[in-house]
Amino acid sequence: MSSRLLPVADLGQQIWLDNLTRRLLDSGELASFIDDDGIAGVTSNPAIFYNALTNDPAYQNALAELRPRLADPEARFEALALPDIRQACDLFKGVYLASGGSQGFVSFEVSPRLAHDAAGTVAAAKRLWQEIGRPNAMIKIPATAAGLDAIEAVIHAGINVNVTLIFSNRQLQAVQAAHRRGLERRRAEGLALNGIASVASVFISRIDAAVDSRLPAELQGKTAISSAKMAYARWIEDVRSTFTPLAEKGALPQWLLWASTSAKNPAYRDVVYVEELIGPHTINTVPDATLAAFRDHGEAEARLTDHWVEARQVLSKVAAAGIDLDQLGDELQQAGLAQFDEAYAKLLELVA
Repeated sequence: MSSRLLPVADLGQQIWLDNLTRRLLDSGELASFIDDDGIAGVTSNPAIFYNALTNDPAYQNALAELRPRLADPEARFEALALPDIRQACDLFKGVYLASGGSQGFVSFEVSPRLAHDAAGTVAAAKRLWQEIGRPNAMIKIPATAAGLDAIEAVIHAGINVNVTLIFSNRQLQAVQAAHRRGLERRRAEGLALNGIASVASVFISRIDAAVDSRLPAELQGKTAISSAKMAYARWIEDVRSTFTPLAEKGALPQWLLWASTSAKNPAYRDVVYVEELIGPHTINTVPDATLAAFRDHGEAEARLTDHWVEARQVLSKVAAAGIDLDQLGDELQQAGLAQFDEAYAKLLELVA
C-alpha cells in the first residue's frame, strides 16, 4: 500500500522532515522516507540538534575525539553537525537533480547569537556555505531586522537561504522584499540569477496557540490557517507581477514554507495544519510524529486554494476582537528567538 504522503507531491507541495540525527541517516530511515513517502528535504535548528546529541549515542564517540582538538564549544558543535548536513545533502542529491534544483534541500542555521548582528550573520552564512560545500544546502537566517539585511547580502552572494521565525504577513512581506533586493543587485551587476533557492518559513500553530483563548469558539483554530491562505494569495500575485522581471532572467521565487505545523491543541485533528495548507509551489516541514500521523490517517487535498473569502472574514473578526496579528507576530518572534537561544546555550553546554 502506497504512503498517504505521496499524493501531496502530486498536488504540488513538498513535504520536508523537521528533524535530523545521525541515527536517521545511518539506519537508512531517512532514505526510506525519501523512497516511500516522497520526503523532499530536511530542516534543522538548535533544538533539533540538542535533542539529537542528547538522545543519539552515535555522537558520543565523535564528541570524545573532538574535545581534545577543539576548545571552542561552537566549533565542536559544528564539527559534529556539519558531517550530518553534508551526508543528508548527498542523500537528497538525486531529488535535487531530478527536480532541476527546486527540491532536495537540507537547512542548517546560523548561531542564534547572531540574530541581531547583520554583518556577523553574513560572515557566518558565507563560511557555513563553503564548509558544507553542497549546492542543495540552505543556510537558515531569522527574520529579524538585522536578518533582513543579511538575507539581502547572502542572496546577493548566491547562497541558498531558509528564512526562519516568520510569524506575521508584515514580517513575510519584509522578507520577500529582502530576497528580491538581493536578486536585483545581482541582476544590476550582470550576475546569474538561476540556481539560487530560498524559502520563507512561516510559523503556523503558534498563532492559534496564542490567540484562541481570546476568541469565541467558532473562531478558534482558524486564525493561523486563514492568515496563511491570505499570505499565499499575495504570494501568487507577487510572483505574477513584481517577481516576473526576475523570473524572466532565470530567478527562482522564494517559496512559502509552513513551519510549526504540529497541532499544539490536543482537541484539534493532529494533522490539521498539514491537511489545510496543501497547495501548489509550497512546502510543509513536519516533525516525526506529524509525519507518522499523516501517513496513518492524513487526507491529501489541495485546500490551500479554497475558502479565501471565509479566510478574509475570519481575519476581520480576529481584528475586531482586538487582536493585532502584526504585533503578535513580533512578540512570537521574540519568544522564538529566546527559545532558540536557550536551546543553543544548552547545546553548547552539552558539548563543552
